[in-house]
Amino acid sequence: MPSSPLAVVVDELAAQIPDRIGKPHLVTEGDQMALLEALAQVPDPRRRRGVRHSFAAILTIAVCAMLSGARSFAAIGEWAVDLPADARAGLGLTGRIPGPVTIWRVLVRVDRAALEAAIGAWIRARLDAVDTAGHQPPRRRRRVLAVDGKAMRATRHGAHPVHLPGVLDHARGVVLAQVDVDEKTNEIPLFSTVLDQIPDLTGVLITVDAMHSQTAHADYLHARGAHLLVTVKRNQPTVHTRLRTLPWKDVPVGHTTTGRGHGRIETRTLKAVTVPAGLGFPHAAQAIQITRTSRPITTNKGKRRRRRETVYAICTLPAHDALPAELATWIRGHCPSRTGCTGSATSPWVKISTRLVPAVDPRSWPLSATW
Repeated sequence: MPSSPLAVVVDELAAQIPDRIGKPHLVTEGDQMALLEALAQVPDPRRRRGVRHSFAAILTIAVCAMLSGARSFAAIGEWAVDLPADARAGLGLTGRIPGPVTIWRVLVRVDRAALEAAIGAWIRARLDAVDTAGHQPPRRRRRVLAVDGKAMRATRHGAHPVHLPGVLDHARGVVLAQVDVDEKTNEIPLFSTVLDQIPDLTGVLITVDAMHSQTAHADYLHARGAHLLVTVKRNQPTVHTRLRTLPWKDVPVGHTTTGRGHGRIETRTLKAVTVPAGLGFPHAAQAIQITRTSRPITTNKGKRRRRRETVYAICTLPAHDALPAELATWIRGHCPSRTGCTGSATSPWVKISTRLVPAVDPRSWPLSATW
């Protein structure tokens, strides 16, 4: 175990940056202090009387333990007990180490929005510092962010399922911001809320699924100088019909890819055409048709051999700023694995999730319980 628990967080984030995987990374004292300062901004919900442990220290223990693999309050408590003496002193823990119940009592009262905002701001600041240090790609590329909601699978069948709309950086695979969806609503009203956590969206392309094919979303992004790439399905019947009835037979194929995976061979063709102002979707510049044709690698009798699917999308970037090959990459990058977009353990959508606390008393759990 490193002498500082904050090194675990920094190393975890560094491993998610593609051009730095496998390279040694220096954890500076400034990196450690920046995370502590970010967590110190979260308001302490406890009364002053009887407080024994620093609030920022408890948050740091929870975040570092979870990024180290802890999946229960008991595991977080055990991780804290195993800290070396110098690491405890660095966190201001000179007496007893907080146990699982103490950690639970603190975390169930934490302001989740403030915690997510603090960690999101720290992640964005650190990524910007990496770019400034000269680790950005040699050619300037458009920044692409995906907005999507993911269900925490450990809570899916519980009384209070957790659903987190988040903002994922396509290039880095890092969640930059996220919010918690109330059980009485859905993620559509929170589209602008989660993006408001990103200070500057000028020139950024936002990719979303068909749920967010809302005209209000397009107007919001246009006002912030950003662009939208959205799949359109039958939840927008008028726009979908106009897209489907465009003369696609006269449009040449702009990009074709073929891949193997999940027991099938899939060919994806993309056509893009500049659309007139009468399409019915604000700020639309290009209409896109994607045709997926798949067949199983091994043929089994009685099963359908081929499958063909056609979907449509809209992009507010003009043709000279979004070539067909780039459109194909962005659409595919929004959800690179159809089976991995449900909040799996290895999904980057949940890898840095700051939703730490279920509404269950851990004193009733077995030690092997996970959440």
